[in-house]
Amino acid sequence: MSLDNFLKQSLSRWMAGNGPNNSVAISSRVRLARNLPEYPFPGQASPSQLEEVEQKIRRWWNTGGLEPLGATDYISIKDIPENERLALADKHLISPKLAGQGYGGVLLNKDESVSVMVNEEDHLRIQSLLPGSQLKEAWDLASQVDDLFDAGFGYAWSPHTGYLTCCPTNVGTGMRASIMLHLPGLAFSGQLAMVLGTISKVGIMVRGMFGEGSEAQGNIYQISNQITLGQREEDIIEALNRVTGQVIDQESDARKRLAETDNLALRDKVWRAYGILANARVIASSEAMEYISLLRLGLDLNIIQGLNPRILQELLVFAQPGYLQKIFNQVLPPRERDVKRAELIRELVKK
Repeated sequence: MSLDNFLKQSLSRWMAGNGPNNSVAISSRVRLARNLPEYPFPGQASPSQLEEVEQKIRRWWNTGGLEPLGATDYISIKDIPENERLALADKHLISPKLAGQGYGGVLLNKDESVSVMVNEEDHLRIQSLLPGSQLKEAWDLASQVDDLFDAGFGYAWSPHTGYLTCCPTNVGTGMRASIMLHLPGLAFSGQLAMVLGTISKVGIMVRGMFGEGSEAQGNIYQISNQITLGQREEDIIEALNRVTGQVIDQESDARKRLAETDNLALRDKVWRAYGILANARVIASSEAMEYISLLRLGLDLNIIQGLNPRILQELLVFAQPGYLQKIFNQVLPPRERDVKRAELIRELVKK
């Protein structure tokens, strides 16, 4: 298979870049933490209990428990090599934590808009992931999957607190909703710190593109709810939609002002980024993300034409260490990863 065909077949639905507000909103995600009542949480369970949970879920899946979703696959973490695990994490289909474990698994539907992690921090982590700003649609999809599992197993639940989870911050709805935003306009205009500081004061969390514990790269941020207890899921979605909508408007206004200004410095930065990406022979991940962010801004402002704007979403995944090793089907030391990353980027940028 050619590299071009391989990459086309590697696209998850969220990477298509065809959702609402897609010039700013990269993806929308809803994740639900759930546990089976008859077993200890994964952190306290024995290996045999974890194995029993996984087998129980797999038997239910084999008998058509997720049939309403269409074709689905189950991947056992212990059955795939490390580079395959890391590639799944790079695509945001599993967590880095699950990728590093020797047990657990993930259920995936055909377009990878649904992934269900088994025996991560909780027995089940149900996730829906869609392109653009589609929080309501992501919640509807996650809720459908949640109902299927609830009908099959029942959940650890309290009438006083709601869903019981391993981490106390998830107790209640067990929901984490987030939108991944690309904010180069606010960064370039010097407004980013103020905007992110303001929304963090109203119960909204700001993280890097890989969530908790990750640093922001390429002006990409995850904006998510902080409170899960004492609120309805619909209220969480509505509040997050309202806040992220304001951020999207501010980013759009910042870009409009940049476009209306004869900003030679911005055009220079964009073209320098293109030149480096199109010609570099060695490039690190963090450096690549900085230039990819500028390239996408240049495409959105018509400074550069002829490239698919989806290149941002593609390189968010393909340029990561785990996925690079999957693409080239070999374990790569850090220096060689930087060489292969540059090779891949040159091919995508020069199309």
